[in-house]
Amino acid sequence: MDLEGNYVDALDPERLIQCPYDNYHQIRACRFPYHLIKCRKNHPEIAKQLATCPFNARHQVPRAEISRHISSCDDKSCIEEDIVSQSNNCQGEKMNIVSMWQPPPCDEDWDRDLQEQSNSAFVWGTFSSGINNSPGSSVVMEQKSNLMSGMRAPKSLPYSLSWKSRAGN
Repeated sequence: MDLEGNYVDALDPERLIQCPYDNYHQIRACRFPYHLIKCRKNHPEIAKQLATCPFNARHQVPRAEISRHISSCDDKSCIEEDIVSQSNNCQGEKMNIVSMWQPPPCDEDWDRDLQEQSNSAFVWGTFSSGINNSPGSSVVMEQKSNLMSGMRAPKSLPYSLSWKSRAGN
């Protein structure tokens, strides 16, 4: 029961933690990371003497003791367990994944389409489907317009383009 009580105390966001930069600072656990950043800026000479634990940024340890701290840090075991479990999961997933995907059949033949197209240049507003419309051909293609009968598209714009009028000057 004593171990459970200590474990709950360690997770309590309201418990007080002593600042490594100023011994008179007692900070609530939930505010401790923010306080560390602020105090590190206010005490640069002490910050140079301390090293940050690679397993928990809240652990500020004197540089001379960092290797001993790393070997005995409580958070190290949690991270090592996570790494081992993730590597086991990844290996298991790689072995179980078998793709059943097959590409759909392709009906396109770009080379054939290119040969079927006429050699005429592109003209805006004309329709070319690549089908031979020679007079001897039985296929007749008519140009379609979305305009109502009796209406036509204008051949000029109702306004002048400023860049076009300047180009002529």
